[in-house]
Amino acid sequence: MNGSTGWGFRIFIAVLVVLHFVLRIGLGLDQLAPDLLVVALLLAAREIRAGSAAGLGLVLGIVDGSMVPFNLGISALVLTALGFAGARSREIFSGESYVFLALYLFIGKWLYDALLSLLTRELFRSGAAELLVVAPMTAIYAAAAGVLAMAAYRAFT
Repeated sequence: MNGSTGWGFRIFIAVLVVLHFVLRIGLGLDQLAPDLLVVALLLAAREIRAGSAAGLGLVLGIVDGSMVPFNLGISALVLTALGFAGARSREIFSGESYVFLALYLFIGKWLYDALLSLLTRELFRSGAAELLVVAPMTAIYAAAAGVLAMAAYRAFT
């Protein structure tokens, strides 16, 4: 992480990851809970180097795959690519506003769902409705959760 973000931000990212598994697996909410794993990766990727973000994505993908064995390797692959792309997006787009953050999280989550559906061949079974209806709705949900989490983090730091 760069010099402007320290241990507080790292703890914030770790809390998001733990909360993801508590909500989805511990409380059994599964798809009713926002995908805080992708949100945590995308938020961290904006603050760290591309290689570190890809490594974080790989670790998070392996941990996610161990909890949901259906997509073990695919989740790791997609999160690795997403972490790298998220870190590289810092060179193209800069912004700290909540509107930018919401758009960034929406695109990142939608891209995650699209790649995961494509690689698991779910896209071919469910058709374009999954990609055009369900994925945007879950992306909006994750973006809203990410913006609220970031607002809470900024309020306490």
